[in-house]
Amino acid sequence: MSVHTKHITHWLNARFEGNKPDAEIDNVSIDSRSLQNNSGTLFFALAGQNRDGHQFIPALIEKGVQNFVVNHIPHGSEGKANFFIVPNTLTALQDFAINYRQLYNFPVIAVTGSNGKTIVKEWLNYLLSPDYNIIRSPKSYNSQVGVALSVIGINEHHDLGIFEAGISTVGEMEKLEPIIRPVIGILTHIGSAHDEGFESRDQKIAEKLKLFTHVKTLILQNNPQVIRLVPYGVHTFTWGFNDDNAVVSIHCKVISGSTQLTFNYRGTFTVNIPFTDDASVENAISCAMTMLSMDYSHETIAERISGLYSVELRLQVKTAINGCTLIDDSFNSDYQSLKIALDFLEQQKTHQEKTVILSDVFQSGFDTSVLYRKVAKLLSGHNISRVIGIGETISRELADFPNFYPYKDTREFLANFKPSGFNDQTILVKGARSFRFDEIVVLLEEKTHETVLEINLNAVVHNLNFYKSRLKAETKIMVMVKAFGYGAGSYEIAKTLSHEKVDYLGVAFADEGIDLRNAGISTPIIVMNPETTAFGAMIAYNLEPEIYSAKELRAFITLAQQKNLSNYPIHIKLDTGMHRLGFQENQLEELISLLRNNNFVEVRSIFSHLSAADSPQFEDFTLGQISKFDKWSGQITEALAINPIRHILNTSGIYHYPEAQYNMVRLGIGLYGVGNDAVEQKFLQNVGTLKTVILQIKQVPAGDSVGYGRRFMAKQPVSVATLPVGYADGIRRAWGNGRGYVTINGRKAPILGSICMDMLMADVTGIDCKEGDTAVIFGEGPTVHEMAKVLETIPYEILTSISQRVKRVFYKE
Repeated sequence: MSVHTKHITHWLNARFEGNKPDAEIDNVSIDSRSLQNNSGTLFFALAGQNRDGHQFIPALIEKGVQNFVVNHIPHGSEGKANFFIVPNTLTALQDFAINYRQLYNFPVIAVTGSNGKTIVKEWLNYLLSPDYNIIRSPKSYNSQVGVALSVIGINEHHDLGIFEAGISTVGEMEKLEPIIRPVIGILTHIGSAHDEGFESRDQKIAEKLKLFTHVKTLILQNNPQVIRLVPYGVHTFTWGFNDDNAVVSIHCKVISGSTQLTFNYRGTFTVNIPFTDDASVENAISCAMTMLSMDYSHETIAERISGLYSVELRLQVKTAINGCTLIDDSFNSDYQSLKIALDFLEQQKTHQEKTVILSDVFQSGFDTSVLYRKVAKLLSGHNISRVIGIGETISRELADFPNFYPYKDTREFLANFKPSGFNDQTILVKGARSFRFDEIVVLLEEKTHETVLEINLNAVVHNLNFYKSRLKAETKIMVMVKAFGYGAGSYEIAKTLSHEKVDYLGVAFADEGIDLRNAGISTPIIVMNPETTAFGAMIAYNLEPEIYSAKELRAFITLAQQKNLSNYPIHIKLDTGMHRLGFQENQLEELISLLRNNNFVEVRSIFSHLSAADSPQFEDFTLGQISKFDKWSGQITEALAINPIRHILNTSGIYHYPEAQYNMVRLGIGLYGVGNDAVEQKFLQNVGTLKTVILQIKQVPAGDSVGYGRRFMAKQPVSVATLPVGYADGIRRAWGNGRGYVTINGRKAPILGSICMDMLMADVTGIDCKEGDTAVIFGEGPTVHEMAKVLETIPYEILTSISQRVKRVFYKE
């Protein structure tokens, strides 16, 4: 990209105020945290519901960024940079993308639908890349912002674009259509996703179809409900199973773990795909139909479609050997996704030392020498300690890069691999699929058993933003990461929260806070249950104690005096009705007396805890707690002439009593996707999915028993799958013997007999499955709410009971 400031002013219809009117732009950014921001960056200060990009402009100017699209110039920044002043910065970003797109005249394929967009896009990239230099949406960049950023990645060497577009409500697609300007459109499966944003399914379909208003060809399944909503004049290229009314009729047959598809179009031809599930079959058909529309021969389509593979769309964080953290992105290697992966590496790094294992970089659109200069600049900007390059091209082009170690192929690297070469560092593994970097991941990954708890970091951010949306812009937010992040894993959750600029983290005990500090977390941390014996360690690690009694306060003041501390932050806990910890009303005078004229400590916040905010029948009690807190905290602040942060709302309080948000709120279980009623729950996304694999399947005849104590007796022949997960992993025995179930290939499999320490058995009679298939213990189904109801407990207990021997895998779409 090379765009002059005069073009930006014209494209955005902006008012220019600046000191360098002849600047050139080679990069667009919306994230102030990215290390890729530099003097050639055009920063769009997006003003969202939860964060305003304008507030980060002074810091960006200090880092060398000189060009900003704003709706106002922040105070103190006048005359220090170039400013393009517009009424709405998101609209300006989209206008920029529209005008930038018009610089290029190659064909573009657009994909939308409820499911399968990213898979179809990635498969088309694989199928068409032998013939085209393709620009495509990185990962699942399909939002109002993501589409614009994807299109801005175009350069003069591209000759085909593949972009996906997603919407959540009316009025969004008409903004994306002129940005993409597609020639070929693909409508994938329409499901229930985002139904809540539309009045009806017809309205949602009609909105999605607005993407294809000007396409030459629209590819879709022959569904009357959809066909009647297609914009007038759009040429449709339809398909259907054994459907003579479709342009292409397809016969589908499952043969020993694969699917045979016979197409009837200009003759008959057959393709085989290595999948049997409905979603993959439909996605493969969309790809084959696209190739037909582009006049590929039947032979070429059959040959290439047979090579389709499972697409890994996630950046995964795993525990690695020798104290390392591993980021697994081992299935693609292009320039756009490398930028995303390096930003993610910076967010999730556990150690200062960073190693990148990188294959040859493909499909950038740049000449080879230009591409690798850009790659080198990216790596340098991210302060990568060591680069291991695998592939002949990268070995040649980055030969002079500092601390660069070349290998001609993966085989050579594996032959020379030494575990001792990787200690206490964060490792990004990023390679094109053909390089088989999954073999490198196997060597680096810490070995654990097959059961894993997958943590969706996108869902964590979504849930955080949902609760933020109920708050005033100025309200601070503290997030609880105690109890090993409610079972999810405290380090990685804390890193994500730090990246999202939460104001405080909360832990139960000092050692939890110390572990976070040792993992590089610098966000302020409150210790909610501090023991006096841990005060010294807390001070050493800059942890802030909750103070709940006069005895505890005296002890901390004494230590602060001994260490000659000044204004050390503390947090005063008031007991307004929980009767767990905290000062009661008759103790306030003593508290005030101890704090008055005391400069060893500073009251950073005053807070209390609601005991029944999730119970509507106790609303009067909750309002009484809030009233007491208001009165007592006011008494303290007035007596001491201070203005600390005040907070009383927990997760349920944020949702039910937002009027009592004061200066800060404390988010706990809601962050992890667990709401306290059905209405709240529908706004949250599932964060944790506990998975394992089928070890063995056997046939048990009628009359035989399964498990300890013969608690299950087979009344008829039954297929039994054994899974390597049990009560030592945190699965309660009471969930067994038919009360609970696991999900295998989308089907419920009841648990048979007693759950063992390390295993459980499930009924898979009638379920199409095999040894090695995945079984979901909880996640989307069963949910932790379902389990808690059956077990007569709460979701907290389900989540926090998962043993730390279960490997946590963190991922970001």
